[in-house]
Amino acid sequence: MRVWTFGSLTVLALAAPPDWTGFRGPGANGVSEEPNLPETWSSTRNVVWKTRIPGAGWSSPVVAGGRIYLTSAISAEEKEPPKKGLYFGGNRGKPSDVHRWMVYAIDFDTGRIAWEREVHRGVPPTARHLKNTYASETPVADGGRVYAYFGAIGLFCFSRDGKLQWSYPVKARETRYGWGTAASPVLHEGRVYIVNDNDEESWLAAIDKATGREIWRVARDEKSNWATPFVWTHGGRTEIVTSGTHRVRSYDSDGKLLWQLGGMSSIVIPTPFARHGLLYLASGYVGDQVRPVFAVRPGARGDISLKPGETSNAHIAWFHPQAGPYNPSPLVYGDYYYTLFDRGFFTAHDARTGKEVYSRVRIDPAASAFTASPWAYNGKIFALSEDGDTFVIAAGSEFRLIAKNSLDEMCMATPAIARGSLLIRSASHLYRIGVK
Repeated sequence: MRVWTFGSLTVLALAAPPDWTGFRGPGANGVSEEPNLPETWSSTRNVVWKTRIPGAGWSSPVVAGGRIYLTSAISAEEKEPPKKGLYFGGNRGKPSDVHRWMVYAIDFDTGRIAWEREVHRGVPPTARHLKNTYASETPVADGGRVYAYFGAIGLFCFSRDGKLQWSYPVKARETRYGWGTAASPVLHEGRVYIVNDNDEESWLAAIDKATGREIWRVARDEKSNWATPFVWTHGGRTEIVTSGTHRVRSYDSDGKLLWQLGGMSSIVIPTPFARHGLLYLASGYVGDQVRPVFAVRPGARGDISLKPGETSNAHIAWFHPQAGPYNPSPLVYGDYYYTLFDRGFFTAHDARTGKEVYSRVRIDPAASAFTASPWAYNGKIFALSEDGDTFVIAAGSEFRLIAKNSLDEMCMATPAIARGSLLIRSASHLYRIGVK
Protein backbone atom coordinates (compact mmCIF):
# COMPACT_ATOMS: atom_id res chain seq x y z
CA MET A 1 0.00 0.00 0.00
CA ARG A 2 1.20 3.51 -0.81
CA VAL A 3 0.24 6.71 1.02
CA TRP A 4 0.22 10.22 -0.47
CA THR A 5 -0.56 13.38 1.54
CA PHE A 6 -1.77 16.58 -0.14
CA GLY A 7 -2.22 19.24 2.55
CA SER A 8 -4.87 17.82 4.87
CA LEU A 9 -5.93 15.14 2.38
CA THR A 10 -4.42 11.68 2.71
CA VAL A 11 -4.85 9.26 -0.19
CA LEU A 12 -4.35 5.52 0.19
CA ALA A 13 -3.60 3.45 -2.90
CA LEU A 14 -3.77 -0.29 -2.55
CA ALA A 15 -1.03 -2.12 -4.39
CA ALA A 16 -2.23 -4.29 -7.24
CA PRO A 17 -2.20 -8.02 -6.44
CA PRO A 18 0.90 -9.75 -7.81
CA ASP A 19 0.76 -11.55 -11.11
CA TRP A 20 0.98 -15.34 -11.15
CA THR A 21 4.32 -15.69 -12.91
CA GLY A 22 5.32 -19.31 -12.34
CA PHE A 23 4.21 -22.73 -11.15
CA ARG A 24 2.02 -22.33 -8.02
CA GLY A 25 2.38 -18.54 -8.09
CA PRO A 26 4.34 -16.20 -5.79
CA GLY A 27 6.51 -18.21 -3.42
CA ALA A 28 5.41 -21.43 -5.18
CA ASN A 29 2.91 -21.97 -2.35
CA GLY A 30 -0.45 -21.96 -4.16
CA VAL A 31 -2.02 -19.33 -1.88
CA SER A 32 -3.68 -16.06 -2.91
CA GLU A 33 -4.71 -13.22 -0.61
CA GLU A 34 -6.83 -11.53 -3.27
CA PRO A 35 -10.41 -10.73 -2.24
CA ASN A 36 -13.49 -11.50 -4.33
CA LEU A 37 -12.18 -14.66 -5.95
CA PRO A 38 -14.69 -17.22 -7.29
CA GLU A 39 -15.84 -20.09 -5.11
CA THR A 40 -18.52 -21.61 -7.33
CA TRP A 41 -18.51 -22.34 -11.06
CA SER A 42 -19.45 -24.84 -13.75
CA SER A 43 -18.80 -25.15 -17.48
CA THR A 44 -21.20 -22.22 -17.96
CA ARG A 45 -21.57 -20.49 -14.58
CA ASN A 46 -19.09 -17.72 -13.69
CA VAL A 47 -17.10 -18.41 -16.87
CA VAL A 48 -15.76 -15.06 -18.10
CA TRP A 49 -14.46 -16.78 -21.23
CA LYS A 50 -13.00 -20.07 -22.40
CA THR A 51 -10.49 -20.49 -25.20
CA ARG A 52 -9.65 -23.66 -27.07
CA ILE A 53 -5.94 -24.53 -26.90
CA PRO A 54 -4.68 -26.74 -29.75
CA GLY A 55 -2.58 -29.81 -29.04
CA ALA A 56 -1.73 -31.34 -25.68
CA GLY A 57 -0.06 -29.84 -22.64
CA TRP A 58 -0.30 -30.04 -18.87
CA SER A 59 1.75 -26.90 -18.26
CA SER A 60 -0.04 -24.45 -16.00
CA PRO A 61 -1.00 -20.98 -17.23
CA VAL A 62 1.01 -18.04 -15.91
CA VAL A 63 0.01 -14.36 -15.85
CA ALA A 64 2.18 -11.26 -16.34
CA GLY A 65 1.45 -7.80 -17.68
CA GLY A 66 -2.08 -8.50 -18.88
CA ARG A 67 -1.08 -11.65 -20.76
CA ILE A 68 -1.58 -15.33 -20.01
CA TYR A 69 1.13 -17.67 -21.27
CA LEU A 70 1.05 -21.43 -21.70
CA THR A 71 2.59 -24.12 -23.88
CA SER A 72 1.40 -27.04 -25.96
CA ALA A 73 2.66 -29.77 -28.29
CA ILE A 74 0.64 -30.43 -31.43
CA SER A 75 0.83 -33.87 -33.02
CA ALA A 76 0.31 -34.54 -36.71
CA GLU A 77 -1.65 -37.68 -35.84
CA GLU A 78 -4.49 -38.37 -33.44
CA LYS A 79 -3.13 -39.70 -30.17
CA GLU A 80 -4.34 -42.19 -27.60
CA PRO A 81 -6.21 -40.22 -24.93
CA PRO A 82 -4.79 -40.27 -21.40
CA LYS A 83 -6.25 -42.70 -18.91
CA LYS A 84 -7.17 -41.29 -15.50
CA GLY A 85 -5.83 -42.50 -12.17
CA LEU A 86 -2.73 -44.41 -11.06
CA TYR A 87 -1.82 -47.58 -12.92
CA PHE A 88 1.02 -49.57 -14.43
CA GLY A 89 1.37 -49.88 -18.19
CA GLY A 90 1.33 -46.20 -19.12
CA ASN A 91 4.72 -46.38 -20.82
CA ARG A 92 4.64 -45.49 -24.51
CA GLY A 93 7.47 -45.65 -27.03
CA LYS A 94 8.79 -42.78 -29.10
CA PRO A 95 6.20 -41.62 -31.64
CA SER A 96 7.07 -41.47 -35.33
CA ASP A 97 4.93 -38.51 -36.38
CA VAL A 98 5.96 -34.86 -36.48
CA HIS A 99 5.09 -32.64 -33.50
CA ARG A 100 5.07 -28.86 -33.13
CA TRP A 101 6.17 -27.32 -29.82
CA MET A 102 4.14 -24.15 -29.23
CA VAL A 103 4.04 -21.09 -26.96
CA TYR A 104 0.78 -19.12 -26.65
CA ALA A 105 0.07 -15.62 -25.37
CA ILE A 106 -3.58 -14.96 -24.51
CA ASP A 107 -5.18 -11.61 -23.73
CA PHE A 108 -6.33 -11.72 -20.11
CA ASP A 109 -9.45 -9.60 -20.64
CA THR A 110 -10.85 -11.23 -23.78
CA GLY A 111 -9.35 -14.72 -23.98
CA ARG A 112 -8.21 -14.00 -27.53
CA ILE A 113 -4.94 -15.61 -28.60
CA ALA A 114 -2.65 -12.59 -29.03
CA TRP A 115 0.12 -14.62 -30.63
CA GLU A 116 1.38 -18.17 -31.02
CA ARG A 117 4.93 -19.24 -31.79
CA GLU A 118 6.34 -22.55 -32.93
CA VAL A 119 9.71 -23.13 -31.25
CA HIS A 120 10.48 -26.55 -32.72
CA ARG A 121 9.10 -28.98 -35.29
CA GLY A 122 10.10 -32.62 -35.60
CA VAL A 123 9.68 -36.16 -34.36
CA PRO A 124 9.91 -36.23 -30.54
CA PRO A 125 13.39 -37.35 -29.45
CA THR A 126 12.08 -39.10 -26.33
CA ALA A 127 9.20 -41.27 -25.18
CA ARG A 128 6.57 -40.17 -22.67
CA HIS A 129 4.04 -41.63 -20.26
CA LEU A 130 0.46 -41.79 -21.52
CA LYS A 131 -0.56 -39.17 -18.93
CA ASN A 132 2.41 -36.91 -19.63
CA THR A 133 2.77 -34.51 -22.56
CA TYR A 134 5.67 -32.92 -24.40
CA ALA A 135 4.56 -29.59 -22.90
CA SER A 136 4.18 -30.28 -19.18
CA GLU A 137 6.72 -27.73 -17.91
CA THR A 138 5.06 -24.49 -16.76
CA PRO A 139 6.68 -21.34 -18.22
CA VAL A 140 7.83 -18.38 -16.12
CA ALA A 141 7.24 -14.73 -16.97
CA ASP A 142 7.91 -11.17 -15.92
CA GLY A 143 6.29 -7.98 -17.15
CA GLY A 144 8.13 -7.93 -20.45
CA ARG A 145 9.11 -11.50 -21.29
CA VAL A 146 8.07 -15.14 -21.07
CA TYR A 147 10.51 -18.05 -20.70
CA ALA A 148 9.12 -21.33 -22.02
CA TYR A 149 10.96 -24.56 -21.27
CA PHE A 150 10.57 -27.98 -22.88
CA GLY A 151 12.77 -30.51 -21.10
CA ALA A 152 13.92 -32.41 -24.20
CA ILE A 153 14.07 -29.40 -26.56
CA GLY A 154 15.23 -26.22 -24.83
CA LEU A 155 14.44 -22.90 -23.16
CA PHE A 156 12.97 -20.08 -25.28
CA CYS A 157 12.57 -16.42 -24.38
CA PHE A 158 9.94 -14.23 -26.07
CA SER A 159 9.10 -10.57 -25.63
CA ARG A 160 5.57 -9.58 -24.66
CA ASP A 161 4.73 -9.03 -28.34
CA GLY A 162 6.03 -12.45 -29.38
CA LYS A 163 9.54 -11.71 -30.68
CA LEU A 164 12.11 -14.41 -29.98
CA GLN A 165 14.86 -12.91 -27.81
CA TRP A 166 17.07 -15.95 -27.39
CA SER A 167 17.03 -19.73 -27.09
CA TYR A 168 19.00 -22.21 -25.00
CA PRO A 169 19.09 -25.71 -26.52
CA VAL A 170 18.84 -28.80 -24.31
CA LYS A 171 20.04 -32.23 -25.36
CA ALA A 172 17.35 -34.89 -25.10
CA ARG A 173 18.06 -37.62 -22.55
CA GLU A 174 16.35 -40.85 -21.62
CA THR A 175 14.09 -40.70 -18.58
CA ARG A 176 13.02 -43.38 -16.14
CA TYR A 177 10.63 -45.81 -17.83
CA GLY A 178 10.44 -43.38 -20.76
CA TRP A 179 8.02 -41.16 -18.85
CA GLY A 180 9.34 -37.86 -20.25
CA THR A 181 10.03 -34.54 -18.52
CA ALA A 182 7.98 -32.12 -16.40
CA ALA A 183 10.12 -30.03 -13.98
CA SER A 184 9.39 -26.33 -14.55
CA PRO A 185 11.88 -23.43 -14.59
CA VAL A 186 12.01 -20.77 -11.87
CA LEU A 187 12.85 -17.09 -12.27
CA HIS A 188 14.76 -15.08 -9.67
CA GLU A 189 16.77 -11.84 -9.80
CA GLY A 190 17.80 -11.90 -13.42
CA ARG A 191 18.25 -15.65 -13.72
CA VAL A 192 16.24 -18.61 -14.94
CA TYR A 193 17.04 -21.82 -13.06
CA ILE A 194 16.32 -25.18 -14.67
CA VAL A 195 16.88 -28.67 -13.31
CA ASN A 196 17.06 -31.60 -15.70
CA ASP A 197 17.14 -34.91 -13.86
CA ASN A 198 17.26 -37.87 -16.24
CA ASP A 199 18.75 -41.35 -16.50
CA GLU A 200 21.91 -40.29 -18.38
CA GLU A 201 23.34 -36.94 -17.23
CA SER A 202 21.45 -34.85 -14.67
CA TRP A 203 22.21 -31.18 -14.05
CA LEU A 204 21.09 -27.83 -12.63
CA ALA A 205 21.81 -24.61 -14.56
CA ALA A 206 21.50 -20.86 -14.08
CA ILE A 207 20.70 -18.91 -17.26
CA ASP A 208 20.99 -15.14 -17.69
CA LYS A 209 17.42 -14.02 -18.39
CA ALA A 210 18.54 -11.06 -20.51
CA THR A 211 20.82 -12.93 -22.92
CA GLY A 212 20.26 -16.68 -22.53
CA ARG A 213 23.91 -17.13 -21.55
CA GLU A 214 24.65 -20.06 -19.27
CA ILE A 215 26.09 -18.60 -16.05
CA TRP A 216 26.85 -21.97 -14.50
CA ARG A 217 25.88 -25.61 -14.66
CA VAL A 218 26.48 -28.27 -12.02
CA ALA A 219 26.23 -32.02 -12.42
CA ARG A 220 23.82 -33.90 -10.17
CA ASP A 221 24.17 -37.45 -8.90
CA GLU A 222 20.52 -38.19 -9.64
CA LYS A 223 18.36 -40.18 -11.98
CA SER A 224 14.98 -39.03 -13.30
CA ASN A 225 12.82 -36.82 -11.10
CA TRP A 226 10.04 -34.39 -11.89
CA ALA A 227 10.19 -31.84 -9.06
CA THR A 228 10.41 -28.13 -9.90
CA PRO A 229 13.24 -26.38 -7.97
CA PHE A 230 12.49 -23.69 -5.40
CA VAL A 231 14.37 -20.46 -4.67
CA TRP A 232 14.40 -19.98 -0.89
CA THR A 233 15.42 -16.55 0.41
CA HIS A 234 15.87 -15.94 4.13
CA GLY A 235 18.19 -13.92 6.35
CA GLY A 236 20.13 -12.52 3.42
CA ARG A 237 20.77 -15.98 1.97
CA THR A 238 19.46 -17.31 -1.35
CA GLU A 239 19.19 -21.06 -1.92
CA ILE A 240 18.17 -23.06 -4.96
CA VAL A 241 16.52 -26.14 -3.45
CA THR A 242 16.18 -29.26 -5.58
CA SER A 243 14.37 -32.43 -4.53
CA GLY A 244 15.78 -35.75 -5.68
CA THR A 245 15.64 -39.47 -5.08
CA HIS A 246 19.17 -39.77 -3.71
CA ARG A 247 19.27 -36.40 -2.00
CA VAL A 248 17.50 -33.14 -1.52
CA ARG A 249 20.22 -30.62 -2.33
CA SER A 250 20.43 -26.89 -1.74
CA TYR A 251 22.83 -24.74 -3.76
CA ASP A 252 23.92 -21.14 -3.35
CA SER A 253 23.62 -18.58 -6.16
CA ASP A 254 27.02 -19.70 -7.52
CA GLY A 255 25.97 -23.34 -7.80
CA LYS A 256 27.94 -24.49 -4.75
CA LEU A 257 26.34 -27.12 -2.53
CA LEU A 258 25.13 -25.75 0.82
CA TRP A 259 23.44 -28.78 2.36
CA GLN A 260 21.89 -32.11 1.49
CA LEU A 261 19.33 -34.48 2.94
CA GLY A 262 18.65 -38.16 2.30
CA GLY A 263 15.53 -40.21 2.86
CA MET A 264 13.17 -39.33 0.00
CA SER A 265 11.08 -41.86 -1.93
CA SER A 266 12.31 -43.44 -5.17
CA ILE A 267 10.37 -41.01 -7.41
CA VAL A 268 10.11 -37.34 -6.47
CA ILE A 269 7.51 -34.96 -7.94
CA PRO A 270 6.16 -32.42 -5.36
CA THR A 271 7.74 -28.96 -5.40
CA PRO A 272 9.48 -27.60 -2.27
CA PHE A 273 8.10 -24.39 -0.75
CA ALA A 274 8.46 -22.28 2.40
CA ARG A 275 6.03 -20.87 4.97
CA HIS A 276 6.31 -19.88 8.64
CA GLY A 277 10.10 -19.80 8.36
CA LEU A 278 10.29 -23.48 7.38
CA LEU A 279 11.08 -25.24 4.12
CA TYR A 280 8.71 -28.11 3.31
CA LEU A 281 9.91 -31.15 1.36
CA ALA A 282 7.75 -34.11 0.39
CA SER A 283 7.80 -37.20 -1.79
CA GLY A 284 5.41 -40.11 -1.91
CA TYR A 285 5.82 -42.62 -4.70
CA VAL A 286 2.90 -44.99 -4.16
CA GLY A 287 5.07 -48.08 -4.64
CA ASP A 288 7.34 -47.19 -1.70
CA GLN A 289 6.96 -47.77 2.02
CA VAL A 290 8.81 -44.51 2.75
CA ARG A 291 6.79 -41.44 1.72
CA PRO A 292 8.31 -38.67 3.82
CA VAL A 293 7.68 -35.05 4.69
CA PHE A 294 10.47 -32.89 6.15
CA ALA A 295 10.21 -29.38 7.60
CA VAL A 296 13.67 -27.78 7.44
CA ARG A 297 14.89 -24.75 9.40
CA PRO A 298 16.96 -22.07 7.63
CA GLY A 299 20.72 -21.88 7.95
CA ALA A 300 21.65 -25.52 7.33
CA ARG A 301 25.05 -26.65 6.07
CA GLY A 302 26.48 -30.06 5.26
CA ASP A 303 24.60 -33.34 5.54
CA ILE A 304 21.48 -32.82 7.65
CA SER A 305 19.98 -36.29 7.15
CA LEU A 306 18.15 -37.84 10.08
CA LYS A 307 19.77 -40.77 11.83
CA PRO A 308 17.76 -43.99 12.29
CA GLY A 309 15.01 -43.42 14.82
CA GLU A 310 15.23 -39.61 14.72
CA THR A 311 12.25 -37.41 13.84
CA SER A 312 14.08 -34.10 14.18
CA ASN A 313 17.54 -32.62 14.61
CA ALA A 314 19.20 -29.20 14.74
CA HIS A 315 18.08 -28.42 11.19
CA ILE A 316 14.92 -30.52 10.75
CA ALA A 317 11.99 -29.19 12.78
CA TRP A 318 9.78 -32.22 12.15
CA PHE A 319 9.49 -35.31 10.00
CA HIS A 320 6.70 -37.69 9.08
CA PRO A 321 7.66 -40.98 7.39
CA GLN A 322 4.42 -41.63 5.48
CA ALA A 323 2.64 -38.33 4.84
CA GLY A 324 4.05 -37.45 1.40
CA PRO A 325 1.88 -37.31 -1.75
CA TYR A 326 2.95 -38.69 -5.12
CA ASN A 327 1.93 -36.00 -7.65
CA PRO A 328 0.23 -33.01 -5.94
CA SER A 329 2.43 -30.59 -4.01
CA PRO A 330 1.24 -29.98 -0.42
CA LEU A 331 -0.13 -26.68 0.84
CA VAL A 332 0.31 -24.55 3.96
CA TYR A 333 -2.62 -22.25 4.63
CA GLY A 334 -2.88 -20.48 7.95
CA ASP A 335 -1.57 -22.73 10.70
CA TYR A 336 -2.02 -26.03 8.89
CA TYR A 337 -0.12 -28.19 6.43
CA TYR A 338 -2.58 -29.87 4.06
CA THR A 339 -1.90 -32.88 1.86
CA LEU A 340 -3.95 -33.99 -1.12
CA PHE A 341 -3.23 -37.59 -2.09
CA ASP A 342 -3.55 -38.87 -5.65
CA ARG A 343 -6.34 -41.31 -4.79
CA GLY A 344 -8.56 -38.66 -3.24
CA PHE A 345 -7.65 -38.58 0.44
CA PHE A 346 -6.92 -35.40 2.41
CA THR A 347 -5.04 -34.78 5.66
CA ALA A 348 -4.02 -31.86 7.87
CA HIS A 349 -1.04 -31.39 10.20
CA ASP A 350 0.17 -28.51 12.33
CA ALA A 351 2.52 -26.65 9.99
CA ARG A 352 4.99 -25.72 12.72
CA THR A 353 5.15 -28.98 14.69
CA GLY A 354 3.95 -31.69 12.29
CA LYS A 355 1.34 -32.90 14.79
CA GLU A 356 -1.61 -34.56 13.09
CA VAL A 357 -4.74 -32.40 13.08
CA TYR A 358 -6.93 -34.90 11.26
CA SER A 359 -6.07 -38.17 9.57
CA ARG A 360 -6.89 -39.29 6.05
CA VAL A 361 -10.40 -38.40 4.94
CA ARG A 362 -11.79 -39.39 1.55
CA ILE A 363 -12.91 -36.21 -0.18
CA ASP A 364 -15.69 -37.89 -2.16
CA PRO A 365 -16.47 -41.59 -2.75
CA ALA A 366 -16.48 -41.06 -6.52
CA ALA A 367 -13.26 -39.00 -6.69
CA SER A 368 -10.16 -41.19 -6.90
CA ALA A 369 -7.73 -39.42 -9.27
CA PHE A 370 -5.91 -36.16 -8.50
CA THR A 371 -2.74 -34.77 -10.12
CA ALA A 372 -3.09 -30.97 -9.92
CA SER A 373 -1.78 -29.36 -6.73
CA PRO A 374 -4.35 -27.81 -4.36
CA TRP A 375 -4.66 -24.05 -3.89
CA ALA A 376 -6.24 -21.77 -1.30
CA TYR A 377 -8.01 -18.44 -0.85
CA ASN A 378 -11.01 -16.95 0.98
CA GLY A 379 -10.54 -19.36 3.89
CA LYS A 380 -11.02 -22.36 1.62
CA ILE A 381 -8.91 -25.03 -0.06
CA PHE A 382 -9.59 -26.22 -3.59
CA ALA A 383 -8.75 -29.68 -4.96
CA LEU A 384 -9.14 -30.31 -8.70
CA SER A 385 -9.65 -33.91 -9.78
CA GLU A 386 -8.72 -35.43 -13.12
CA ASP A 387 -12.46 -35.60 -13.85
CA GLY A 388 -12.56 -31.79 -13.84
CA ASP A 389 -14.35 -31.55 -10.48
CA THR A 390 -13.05 -29.00 -7.98
CA PHE A 391 -13.85 -29.85 -4.37
CA VAL A 392 -14.09 -26.87 -2.03
CA ILE A 393 -12.89 -27.69 1.50
CA ALA A 394 -13.13 -25.46 4.57
CA ALA A 395 -9.74 -24.51 5.97
CA GLY A 396 -9.33 -25.32 9.65
CA SER A 397 -8.95 -28.08 12.19
CA GLU A 398 -11.88 -30.20 10.97
CA PHE A 399 -12.52 -31.56 7.49
CA ARG A 400 -15.66 -30.13 5.94
CA LEU A 401 -16.57 -30.37 2.26
CA ILE A 402 -18.43 -27.25 1.15
CA ALA A 403 -19.09 -27.67 -2.56
CA LYS A 404 -18.16 -29.34 -5.83
CA ASN A 405 -17.65 -27.36 -9.06
CA SER A 406 -17.61 -29.37 -12.30
CA LEU A 407 -16.19 -28.56 -15.72
CA ASP A 408 -16.83 -32.01 -17.25
CA GLU A 409 -13.37 -32.13 -18.87
CA MET A 410 -10.19 -33.92 -17.85
CA CYS A 411 -7.85 -31.67 -15.85
CA MET A 412 -4.30 -32.29 -14.63
CA ALA A 413 -2.68 -28.83 -14.76
CA THR A 414 -2.48 -26.78 -11.55
CA PRO A 415 -4.59 -23.60 -11.96
CA ALA A 416 -3.37 -20.00 -11.72
CA ILE A 417 -4.92 -17.16 -9.69
CA ALA A 418 -4.66 -13.54 -10.79
CA ARG A 419 -6.63 -10.30 -11.08
CA GLY A 420 -9.76 -11.59 -9.39
CA SER A 421 -9.90 -14.71 -11.53
CA LEU A 422 -9.08 -18.40 -11.49
CA LEU A 423 -7.50 -19.86 -14.64
CA ILE A 424 -8.12 -23.57 -15.17
CA ARG A 425 -6.59 -25.53 -18.02
CA SER A 426 -8.46 -28.63 -19.16
CA ALA A 427 -7.46 -31.14 -21.81
CA SER A 428 -8.78 -28.85 -24.54
CA HIS A 429 -9.56 -25.39 -23.13
CA LEU A 430 -8.36 -22.60 -20.89
CA TYR A 431 -11.12 -21.23 -18.63
CA ARG A 432 -11.13 -17.87 -16.94
CA ILE A 433 -13.43 -18.16 -13.93
CA GLY A 434 -14.58 -15.00 -12.15
CA VAL A 435 -17.31 -13.61 -9.93
CA LYS A 436 -20.00 -12.41 -12.34
